[in-house]
Amino acid sequence: MANLKSTEACELQVVERPPAFSEVVVGEAVMIQKLLLPREPLRDANFEVTYLVRSFSEVGGDFLDYFLLSDGKLGIYLGDVVGKGLPAAMYAALAAGGMRAIHKTGQEPSAVLELFNRRLRVRPVPGRYCATQYAVFDPATLVLHLANAGLPLPLHLSAAGCCSVGDGGLPSGLFDGATYEQYTIPLSPGDAVLFTTDGLSEAKGRDGETLDMPRLIDLCAMLDYSSADIFVRAVFDSIEEFTGSNPSDDMTAAVLKVSENAVKAANTVPAAEPWKVGEESFE
Repeated sequence: MANLKSTEACELQVVERPPAFSEVVVGEAVMIQKLLLPREPLRDANFEVTYLVRSFSEVGGDFLDYFLLSDGKLGIYLGDVVGKGLPAAMYAALAAGGMRAIHKTGQEPSAVLELFNRRLRVRPVPGRYCATQYAVFDPATLVLHLANAGLPLPLHLSAAGCCSVGDGGLPSGLFDGATYEQYTIPLSPGDAVLFTTDGLSEAKGRDGETLDMPRLIDLCAMLDYSSADIFVRAVFDSIEEFTGSNPSDDMTAAVLKVSENAVKAANTVPAAEPWKVGEESFE
């Protein structure tokens, strides 16, 4: 609410205009954005998934969630809205709500991203769109299915080393009729997968040099990934050391860790239900 002050000279009320975004408004935006994130790591006998977010400003344009689907599989999505600050955070809330509203059980990640893109294009916001990833992990078969709409490629960590998986794609909400490829990655006990927004690979060092994906891969290959939480914090701490604690963008990452003693279900039968994207219900 505007503050009113009375002057003795002419007894006029002078309205002091508040700053563009008051501390109260930003504080509420921060609280709402936190509520859109998972409350805690998600653990099962065969896997663990956790995340870490460090925003460039009070609020940011990254969003992320993970959840168990009704068929027992794990869903993970994360996204990065073009731009920074409160406007990007508002679009991120819109995008996160759109992803959450899509029925995902039994759906291919590629089909989910295609429906998500169509919904964003129904009421496009000028100058706003987002890069998005959606993945489904089956704890019974240890197989990860992945589709990508413009985010950096996930990194697969295993006994063989660290490598990127999948391929890119058109950002969500930018073009009508966008389609997405789907990738299948068999995982083994002890493996991990790191999902990130571009704030990690595009972090700038003290000399202005970009970290880039090859160096992020080398960094991850040197770190211990036996604990998902310790691993993702070590990645962020290493990047902060690289940047001199002066980030240039939001940094968001999720880590899927397959348990060392994970056991595939015997005689696993693929679901007979065909992949078909629902329209209204939640996961």
